[in-house]
Amino acid sequence: MANYIELPVYKASYDLLLQIFKLTHSLIREYKYTLGEKLKNETTELLSNIYRANRTREKAGYLLIARENLELVRLYIRVLKDMNQISNKKHIFINLSIESVSKQLAGWHKSIKN
Repeated sequence: MANYIELPVYKASYDLLLQIFKLTHSLIREYKYTLGEKLKNETTELLSNIYRANRTREKAGYLLIARENLELVRLYIRVLKDMNQISNKKHIFINLSIESVSKQLAGWHKSIKN
């Protein structure tokens, strides 16, 4: 079993978390303490579920929850974009990170089902 910190999906998710923290720092107060906190919490839970999936034989459940965490992050980012809290450039940049994590989670999930 690989050390969870060495997992590419963990590294990509951690980088996403850092992006989220930097992004939420510059939000206006109304969004910083609502969507900003939800974004940070979901991304932190994403990392927690990747850790848990790596530590157990029953990975599928944790991977499904991690994928749900990621979809909520994607939704919250879209809301921030639609509310003009982040630029198109930032939206695209973060969505590329989200997509990378999503593909890795999907691949991991598929590999354990086979």
